[in-house]
Amino acid sequence: MSDDRTPDGTTPDRIPGDRTPDGATPAIEEPRLTTRRTDRRRVPRHVLAVLPFAVAGLISLLLSGNTLRPLEHITTIEARMASKSDYFRDPEVQRLLLRHGIRVDIHRLGSRGIATQSLRGMDVVFPSGQPAAKLVLDRQDRSVRSVRPFVSPLVLGTFRDYAETLVEAGVATPQPAPGGTLYYDLDMVRFTRLLDGVDDPRSPKDGTGRTADTWNGIGYDDISRDGRSNSGRVLVRTSNVCESNAAGTYLSLLAFVANGNRTPGTRAGGDTRLAADAVQRLAAEIKPLIDLQGMWADEQAESYFSDLGESIAPISLIYEHQYLAHQIAHHDRNGEQDTSRVLLYPTPYALTEPQLISLTGKGDRLVQVIQEDEDLRRRAIELGFRVRFSGADGTSDQLNRYLAEHAIQVPRENSDRTKVYEPDLEILEDIIDLVGDCPPPVRDTP
Repeated sequence: MSDDRTPDGTTPDRIPGDRTPDGATPAIEEPRLTTRRTDRRRVPRHVLAVLPFAVAGLISLLLSGNTLRPLEHITTIEARMASKSDYFRDPEVQRLLLRHGIRVDIHRLGSRGIATQSLRGMDVVFPSGQPAAKLVLDRQDRSVRSVRPFVSPLVLGTFRDYAETLVEAGVATPQPAPGGTLYYDLDMVRFTRLLDGVDDPRSPKDGTGRTADTWNGIGYDDISRDGRSNSGRVLVRTSNVCESNAAGTYLSLLAFVANGNRTPGTRAGGDTRLAADAVQRLAAEIKPLIDLQGMWADEQAESYFSDLGESIAPISLIYEHQYLAHQIAHHDRNGEQDTSRVLLYPTPYALTEPQLISLTGKGDRLVQVIQEDEDLRRRAIELGFRVRFSGADGTSDQLNRYLAEHAIQVPRENSDRTKVYEPDLEILEDIIDLVGDCPPPVRDTP
């Protein structure tokens, strides 16, 4: 076999048709198809882990109508609010406001503090009652827009054994209900005789001597189902009367009862000196009913609904909507009512009317939304408020229907419809200052 290499040792290129030196046709290799190999990258595990949540979030946005919300302009409204800030802190209320492009930044302060301190930088204020609202309105130098969206009665939150003790003492009456009631009517004339720490000969059931007006003195140690006792005085735990609308309204209630179910300041016949003297005597009479509790606490509802609520205070001053909202949430979580906590409805009764007051153009927008949005009114009912409709003082039908649908006992309207009417602002301010030894308020322009 001949060697067909060139002198330099390489093999010459073959042209198709050429023959080898021995005359044979060389074999031609078929062309090979070369493919490029690509790497198939896997999706990182952490991406796979969060993908279901991203899809769920997108679905939620689609269902809620907020898909494009991040691209829209959100107006932040600065608000100074008292206890009714609970409404604006509710996640569902916040979601409903976002539909209107509104977010509320809440600065918490007592109603009287709202009325007397500087309002610079605020778009709206939301005092929990009319006295503070009137003080705010009197300070404005512009026409303001406002709304009173709902009302809430002032009530006393307590625990079953204490309520039953008051029944045995002849000052409370249980509202009828199968299997045990959540509500009791409280005779404030008789109840206040238990608050002064004095052995009253007109009240044979208030205890005697050193046990007068104490829980054991009126029979708590006999009523208690687990053998407990309490030698402490009967008293109502309130928030600061110098700052809180609830405490101020409670003072109006005590003054109204002490004045023979008459609004203080209505007997002086126009004589300002006699009126001032009468107010001072009245304030001195009810001051011990407040002072016996010692140091005030900031937020009574929070303590009352805590696990240690009964050990903190047997009776706490709260609003009805706070109790009803607790019962609704408790039933949703546990399928039953919280039967350990019960309400005392005072007779005569006091109704609080919170008022949302606009201070700026942005505030006007929030007031308008609260006035017109039916979903926000419906949510207020779900949070235990008695919502105002068509200018009425308050309606109970919608709230009662909602409670019944959620298997919550509906409170019965007291047959005694005596309502506490608050005194004029100046008189109420004098009573608050005298009872609470309040420092002079720092008044400022808006």
